Amino acid sequence: MTRAIVWSPLSKQDFLTLLEYLKENWDDKVVQGFIKIVDSSLVQISRNPGQFPVIYREKEIRKCVLTKHNSLYYRYGEDFIEILRMYDNRQDPKKLVF
Repeated sequence: MTRAIVWSPLSKQDFLTLLEYLKENWDDKVVQGFIKIVDSSLVQISRNPGQFPVIYREKEIRKCVLTKHNSLYYRYGEDFIEILRMYDNRQDPKKLVF
């Protein structure tokens, strides 16, 4: 069973910011490659949302490493997956809020 994917406002902004950065600093091939990685990861998560580790037990937030520089944070319920953030791993983790 696949679950519906819901993007939080923060995650939408994170994704757009990452795409803008890639467009400004890299070529279209890199941008398209990143989009494919995100799409593939979302398919994996929707099929088996429990496969990635819990990093914040109280809120059941899980972390999926997309690339060595970017991670996706999510939680899930019976029929949905909520994408909470996409975060640059090189930033201070104390700045990461959900």
